[in-house]
Amino acid sequence: MFPFSDSDVRHKSFPAVTLLLIAANILVFLYELYLGGFGLLSGGGDVDVAAFFAKWGFIPNELTQGIARTHQLVLTETGLATVDIETPLPTWATLFSSMFIHGGFFHLAGNLMFLWVFGVNVEDWMGSFKFLVFYLLAGVAGALSHLAIDPDSLSPLIGASGAISGVMGAYMLLYPFNRVNTLIVFFVITVVRLHAVALLGLWFAWQLVQGLGSLAISDDVNVAFFAHVGGFVAGAVMAVAFKVVSRQPVWPSRQRVQPWDYWRQTGRTRD
Repeated sequence: MFPFSDSDVRHKSFPAVTLLLIAANILVFLYELYLGGFGLLSGGGDVDVAAFFAKWGFIPNELTQGIARTHQLVLTETGLATVDIETPLPTWATLFSSMFIHGGFFHLAGNLMFLWVFGVNVEDWMGSFKFLVFYLLAGVAGALSHLAIDPDSLSPLIGASGAISGVMGAYMLLYPFNRVNTLIVFFVITVVRLHAVALLGLWFAWQLVQGLGSLAISDDVNVAFFAHVGGFVAGAVMAVAFKVVSRQPVWPSRQRVQPWDYWRQTGRTRD
């Protein structure tokens, strides 16, 4: 399932942070292409890209052991080579830098598509600054969830999936009955319009099923499913907290009331 637009939300604000996040991810990926060539478009790359991932990606073992790695063996066309992976940042900071790195074009494109569809609406509801803080916290929660499952992993965690999963979790709580235009590719290719609670609920359940199924073979799985699960849960929890603080119902009615209509009706203001 590939959501590509929502049908019911009108935006009253310019999605500055969402666009800046998209631009930052694209710029980092262009630098990755500079390092590794166009083979990275299909998920390939060379020793320089592998070193870049290890330098700026989040390596759970470094945080659990409290020791930053400085060198790593990588497989090249001519055999094993030792590369410098010393990071100029403290290990905890890679929780943030890893969110802007992607392993290939489809990894990047898929994440940015989800960010655009759901991020614009969540930013509009929260306000730009709060949304940026929310996004980063959701990404950290996703990375720490991955660490909890595989604390000794030496593989760098990269990608914005944890943060974007948080955006999706928040969207499901904010706009559960909005309809999302979704491309379905399953024997046939078609477009359907699904309520967000159904689409995102199914997506979350599938991530959880795949994550549980990968527990015994975590070394052979290159997708951090529990980063998705942890980010989604964190995003939903933060959305609930926002609603409780602003005295809104945690689960909205089926009546489609735009966010700014609520604030107008209750006489509240937001920044």
